Amino acid sequence: MKKIAIIGAGNMGGAIARGLAASEAIENYHIVVSNRSTEKLKQIQQDYPVIEITTDNQKAVEQADFIILAVKPWLIEEIARELTYTEKQVVCSVAAGISLETLSHSIETAQAIYRVMPNTAISKRESMTLISSLYSSEQTDEELLALFNQLGVAMLIPETQMAAATALTSCGIAFVMKYIQAAMQAGVEMGIRPKEAQLMAAQCVKGASCLLEERAAHPSVEIDKVTTPGGLTIKGINVLEHEGFSSAIIKAIESAR
Repeated sequence: MKKIAIIGAGNMGGAIARGLAASEAIENYHIVVSNRSTEKLKQIQQDYPVIEITTDNQKAVEQADFIILAVKPWLIEEIARELTYTEKQVVCSVAAGISLETLSHSIETAQAIYRVMPNTAISKRESMTLISSLYSSEQTDEELLALFNQLGVAMLIPETQMAAATALTSCGIAFVMKYIQAAMQAGVEMGIRPKEAQLMAAQCVKGASCLLEERAAHPSVEIDKVTTPGGLTIKGINVLEHEGFSSAIIKAIESAR
């Protein structure tokens, strides 16, 4: 059974730890989380008592097969350089904007180096996780994909696509939340209670996602099914287009690269 060390217990490190603990990918006692302060570590262990916690990064990685560096981008090189690795260990960074080449200057002995970009839905095992690699083998690629597929959907992509794909998936989750917020506000304006409006909008997004996933259909196909001639939906769709909805989404994602 593989052992995983997570360095950093912030929003992303904590989300990964909780997602792994809730999955069947690994036994909880094979997860160790390290953080300089203890408050966030205690919160994780309160939720999953078997997870090992420590404030010593080197102690955390000593017996690990996979090391996940989940610290802020401006700390990643310093933290990575402080650690000692073995040639059998696989190192994964979730720091946005830090290239594999940059990481390789701080990590010299690891078996393989990966950039892994989940989104915050990983804590609910519903992340879209992007993975790029350096010095990796087919075996380590498959092992890492299998691990993160337990936490949603994982995809191996060229590093040249990482910035664009991150805008689409990690920043994109905030854009989807913004749509839900706006739909909720519209519901409230029309007399629906806020909590009920939020539930309606969120479930609508969830349902749309499930339809696309299960049917592997293009969004336009599913849109056509509910836009009957002279109906209400096509009127709303046309308003969205007249107001620049599609253009705004495209510009938002492109600006987030």
